[in-house]
Order: sequence, then C-alpha cells, then structure tokens
Amino acid sequence: MKVIRLKQVFSTAAALALLGIATSALAQFVWLDEKGVKQYSDMPPPASVPNKRILKTPGHSLPRGNDAEEADAGADSKPDAKAPPTIADQNAAFQKRKVEQAEKDKKAAQEAKQKADKATNCANARANQRTLDSGARIAQTDANGQRSYVSDEQRAQQTQENRRILDDCQ
Repeated sequence: MKVIRLKQVFSTAAALALLGIATSALAQFVWLDEKGVKQYSDMPPPASVPNKRILKTPGHSLPRGNDAEEADAGADSKPDAKAPPTIADQNAAFQKRKVEQAEKDKKAAQEAKQKADKATNCANARANQRTLDSGARIAQTDANGQRSYVSDEQRAQQTQENRRILDDCQ
C-alpha cells in the first residue's frame, strides 16, 4: 500500500514540475522590427531594437499611453510597409505563375521538337550528300511514273542545294 502511495506522490510531483516548465514556454516577446512589422518570439529581441519598440515581454502586456501611441505611429508612418497579401491576391499570383510555367513548358517542348526535326533533316542531308558524292547513277521517278537518271547538271544542282542545307547543320 505504501509503495502505491509513494508512486502517486512521485507522479504528482513530476506532473507539477512539467507544468512549471510548460508555462515558461509560453513566454513571448513582441516587438516592431526596423520595417515596422510585429515580430513574435520566445527569445528576446536583438540588442539593436530600442526599448520603445518592444511591445511585450514575458509577464508584461502591451505598453500604455505615449509608448503605445509612438509604437503605433512608427508602424503607420512607414510608407513602404505593405499589408500582407490577401488570399485572393495569393491565388491570382499562383494562377499567373501557373500560366507562365505552362507557357514556358510549351515553348521548351516546341524547341525540343524543332531541334529533333533539324537533327533528322541534317542526318538525311548527310546521307544524300554521300550518295551524290559517290558518283553512282541515281534514278528518279517522274510525275508520269517513268524512271529517269539524274544528269551531271542535275547532280551539281542537287549537290549545291544539299551543301546549303548542310551549312545550316554546322
């Protein structure tokens, strides 16, 4: 019976000790930074923050009277201090970024396709040039379906055209 009673006393003491530690974790400092924005922390503000800008320390509430008015006036006098964006503003910005990213992805895909097409065309032009340079007879089919051979003049013209295409591949 005494062992159980002793355990209860120790567990109660431990719970009270933990409760005491937990209340110190609620300590909050509130101050205005150099931009006039309220900062909340469980750590004291930096030494560069003047005392008139410290709004709350643990165990003390917001200052009353002139100090509070000066702190509010300091926060309001900053023209570059912006209000936080609303949810509508955040959604609009998100949609804008989403559209821009989609356009960027579409452009990148289009450039990749053009690059692949150019690589294929260059490979075909190189193969044609090898055939033209080989000196072998080249047969063509005309509009009537008749087979004809490429003349030396036609070969020279095709070689010149093919070299112009290959110049773009370099």
